[in-house]
Amino acid sequence: MEGSQYRIAPERRKQAGNSVAGIAADGAAAQSGQQPPQTQQTQSTRTVPDTAVLALLGSKDENLRTVEEVLEADVHVRGNEVTLTGDSAEVTFAERVFDELIELVSKGNQLTPDIVRRSVAMLTGENGESPADVLAMDVLSRRGRSIRPKTANQKRYVDAIDDNTVVFGIGPAGTGKTYLAMAKAVRALQAKEVSRIVLIRPAVEAGERLGYLPGSLYEKIDPYLRPLYDALYDMVDPESIPRLTQAGTIEIAPLAYMRGRTLNDAFIILDEAQNTTPEQMKMFLTRLGFGSQIVVTGDVTQIDLPGGQRSGLKVVREILEGIDDVYFCTLDSQDVVRHRLVGEIVNAYDRWQALQESGGNAQSAERPEGRARKQA
Repeated sequence: MEGSQYRIAPERRKQAGNSVAGIAADGAAAQSGQQPPQTQQTQSTRTVPDTAVLALLGSKDENLRTVEEVLEADVHVRGNEVTLTGDSAEVTFAERVFDELIELVSKGNQLTPDIVRRSVAMLTGENGESPADVLAMDVLSRRGRSIRPKTANQKRYVDAIDDNTVVFGIGPAGTGKTYLAMAKAVRALQAKEVSRIVLIRPAVEAGERLGYLPGSLYEKIDPYLRPLYDALYDMVDPESIPRLTQAGTIEIAPLAYMRGRTLNDAFIILDEAQNTTPEQMKMFLTRLGFGSQIVVTGDVTQIDLPGGQRSGLKVVREILEGIDDVYFCTLDSQDVVRHRLVGEIVNAYDRWQALQESGGNAQSAERPEGRARKQA
């Protein structure tokens, strides 16, 4: 799976006797009259609850095929029994994977190949988080659909919002920064922890001077705020949104209109914060009132400020680092939850940027190996 955005175990390798090294070792052993060395094999069997078998295997065994790809141990399923064969370490790791997947299914999670890969990635990561703890965490539920973190970093981000007054979610496109913050805001409103939600974006493309655009104020700023509406419509009944916005329970506005205000008892989200200047960032953060919470989201690799202005999001960490109740959460390409290619595109741009900064040739950027290119 090299080249994917998931850090997972390599594809299952053939036994040494079928490899070039294995053949050479067998030949040397034969010449010396000794038997070829045999790898010690371990076998383990897991019994899957009858109610979880179909969900574990997936439609047309797609989950099982994914497990076979990412585990080095051999996997054999017969009925509701899973037999694992391989080196002791490989089998032990495979047992952990199946235990976590079975627990996820038992908690009502729908397994997909993507979730299988993410689960293995977590277990092979440095922190070894439990996928059942991360992926089964409900942030918000609506009409039978649950919004959950899909990576360990996303769970840390959600936990940080619970534990801190000001949280910065910094990472590339598709890492769920805004979506998860919006889900936490809606949940806080439903639980009456706040009395309103305030959603803010800088209108950089128009230089925050919207007067020359045609139409009413709403029509002028709507294109810049539409992504926030899109997320909101996923989480709140669309019929209620006009009523809530008219009553001021939900407010969506450009950053320029925050100056001079104090926001009490509110859940405040500043989206696309990389397009704020340091002065604007200071202005925004000082809007914080009693009983309020702030989440700032942005991607410091996609700054659209004109004239080479500094990004307020890039410098705010240096300014606020170490202040109690302020938390910085960094997400990366491993946390991308969009199409698989988004994570690879992010990685490719990071490599290119690193070469530019080091004075190297972008054409010589090392590309992921082992990926077959599609023929035209």
